[in-house]
Amino acid sequence: MDKRKFTENGAILAIIKDLKEQIKGKKFSDITDNNNYQYVDLVQEGGGVLGIALIGYVYVLEKMGIRFLSLAGTSAGSINTMLMAAAGTCDLEKSEWILECLCNKNLYDFVDGDHDAREFIDALLSDAGNLKLIIKGYQVVDNFKDDLGLNPGNNFHQWMTNLLSQKGIKNYGDLKTLREKGVSDENKLFRLGHNGTKEEYKRVDHWSEMAIIAADITTESKIIFPKMIDLFYSNPEVQNPADFVRASMSIPLFFTPFKIKNIPTGVDAWNKWNEATCLRTSVPSEVMFMDGGIISNFPIDIFHENLNVPASPTFGIKLGYDKNEINKNEKFPNLISSMFDTARYGYDAEFLRKNPDFKNLIGYIDTGTHNWLNFNLTDDAKIDLFIRGAQHAADFLNRFNWEEYKKIRKAKSDYYKSV
Repeated sequence: MDKRKFTENGAILAIIKDLKEQIKGKKFSDITDNNNYQYVDLVQEGGGVLGIALIGYVYVLEKMGIRFLSLAGTSAGSINTMLMAAAGTCDLEKSEWILECLCNKNLYDFVDGDHDAREFIDALLSDAGNLKLIIKGYQVVDNFKDDLGLNPGNNFHQWMTNLLSQKGIKNYGDLKTLREKGVSDENKLFRLGHNGTKEEYKRVDHWSEMAIIAADITTESKIIFPKMIDLFYSNPEVQNPADFVRASMSIPLFFTPFKIKNIPTGVDAWNKWNEATCLRTSVPSEVMFMDGGIISNFPIDIFHENLNVPASPTFGIKLGYDKNEINKNEKFPNLISSMFDTARYGYDAEFLRKNPDFKNLIGYIDTGTHNWLNFNLTDDAKIDLFIRGAQHAADFLNRFNWEEYKKIRKAKSDYYKSV
């Protein structure tokens, strides 16, 4: 599939053309560079194949001259996060390359389980009757019993490894070096003052920030990669960053849990685990991960500092609204889905409830009736998701008010400093 079917689609061209006129000269951040790009942090929600809409959203942001410093995401959001981090320095556009990667990949390849597993998934997604589901389900009992999931996820891991290799990222050391570089050699970042003055802006420690959320079900811990990488590897620099994403997107039962073996042990290792996760028992020799969405599917709080007025905002992209309908659990698959959704929405919803100022930063994409587990999406469905993401990015940029948001954060900061 040619990426031009996305980027040269009439709806996309109209969105870009209209938006350029509508937001001409608008400020979105106090951080800019020699090319007058404006910089924000970005958090992307998980949502299976609906992540295609995230690419459409980011594509519009980039076309409007917005670039990204720190990046965070879970599950599908972690895929985009990793590829954006690996695709080059912060001042470069990333979404077209990611779109090209998508166009060259049959998503159904990620369903890499055996024949019985594929038949069960197809029946599940086709809304088959209970009898057929029971029959097909009986055929995959061994998959759940022996492997704890239907698909090993090897195809996805190899795909991600190959894409990182295209950008010269062979290990975490390569990725870390690229992230710490920040912008291109000939470019510089500036912070805009109140009177329009520019001063060189250096936030090297923050440039390297990337947060991918995974759920360690062995110690029942929320893990943030690469921040907590040294808990799992004695030599983090040589590890494959594709591991972080494979851990984050391990949808329960759909994919087998991702395992890391030969965990470093000893007193120093235990102290690190205790500080990072409050672990009180011995450090395990092996850890299993499931989808980070069961802990935090939308980690919008990851870069948040209540006491400071930020120099740049943290934009968040959500794949639809949560809790916008009552679940009907007449069928077993609906029950499983509801259990998963209850877990993944809880933590993030509580943060947003306590921090209503974040509603100014979040764009919500209406993904329509597309099924987040349908890895057999048609080309038309992929294009539709991309357009939906682009449309909602345009809506968000039109309504976002950077100066008003800074006032809200100033009031919030003053309140926390006074109590």
